[in-house]
Amino acid sequence: MAVNLPPPDPASLYPVPGVELSIAMAGIRKPNRKDLLVMRLAAGAAVAGVFTRNRFCAAPVLLAKKHLKGKAIAALVVNTGNANAGTGKEGLERAFSVCEAVGRTMQAKPAQILPFSTGVIMEQLPAEKMIAALPGLKPGGWAAAAEAIMTTDTVPKAFSRKVKLAGGEATVTGIAKGAGMIRPDMATMLGFIATDAKLPQAALGRMVKRVADRSFNCVTVDGDTSTNDAFVLISSGVGVEVRTEKEVKILEETVLEVARHLAQAIIRDGEGATKFVTVSVERGRSAAECRKVAYAIAHSPLVKTAFFASDPNLGRILCAMGYSGAPIDTDRIDLFIDEVLVAKRGTRNPSYREADAQAAMQKPEFTVRAVLNRGKAAATLWTCDFSFDYVKINAEYRT
Repeated sequence: MAVNLPPPDPASLYPVPGVELSIAMAGIRKPNRKDLLVMRLAAGAAVAGVFTRNRFCAAPVLLAKKHLKGKAIAALVVNTGNANAGTGKEGLERAFSVCEAVGRTMQAKPAQILPFSTGVIMEQLPAEKMIAALPGLKPGGWAAAAEAIMTTDTVPKAFSRKVKLAGGEATVTGIAKGAGMIRPDMATMLGFIATDAKLPQAALGRMVKRVADRSFNCVTVDGDTSTNDAFVLISSGVGVEVRTEKEVKILEETVLEVARHLAQAIIRDGEGATKFVTVSVERGRSAAECRKVAYAIAHSPLVKTAFFASDPNLGRILCAMGYSGAPIDTDRIDLFIDEVLVAKRGTRNPSYREADAQAAMQKPEFTVRAVLNRGKAAATLWTCDFSFDYVKINAEYRT
């Protein structure tokens, strides 16, 4: 059960002019489920993306990165059920054949199509099923699109906002998927955000990297970076033109709001998650130092199982901070569970009552706050607990 994450209300998701969504049931892994999404873009649309840094990256990642260097992008094609990773030359050929087929439906070249896949690794992509399903594509909204890219997700992830610019109003709508194998090293497993605002390609490229670093790169479920991670930002260009640096910043803050909502939704829907935990590290020498400490806490299986049990096992948290690799001063650290000061200057707070921290951790959402007292930098991450269901879901993933 996702933590405080209701399914998106389709009425709250604004259509993005210049982006047409179509969905099909291709039977890639399971029958009678939405598993194929095509996003057709208006002529002149700009597209930018960031991708996994996993050296074993999937065939669609390799193709998408290559195609982004070429001509204007006409469409994105996304499938669930099969990751097309660890599939060698044949995997590339199968992904390219899907691009060819999608291109034929809209008189575009294969290099103008960006492929994305998610699902089981080291199985060949059933391209023939996907190609056969293309004539059956049906128009759909953003909620249906979010459903079509799910794997072990229990809730579709979609969010939408409007923003006022000098020339008028712009729409920003996005979808994402992910619940496990989440420790992005650029973005999330799959995330797509589109706006009708007209933005130059170079500005879009800079924006997608900044937004990724402040949203999708701040989450972890289990510390595993997927082979298929991709976060794509689309400017359809049919709406208001963004003309000044001030307007770029205004638009970016709205894109960031959408991205953060999607990133946090992934954590709320983490495999088997029962707790949504904010890890905040403050007063470090640098943001990088703070992130290193925060990730050590958020990745530790011992810490995450303690979260599940609502057990304020302070030794586990301090231990993770100590092996983080950051040159922290252990005798300066203050540690809080929500507002409860549990450790002061690196040792147990004399007035600390374990029942107070336990009460805080019994809530579905709480914060672990570490104050390093070394400088003025800070970093915040979002994570979840490890429950019995996390093991069950992953043990039975392919069966």
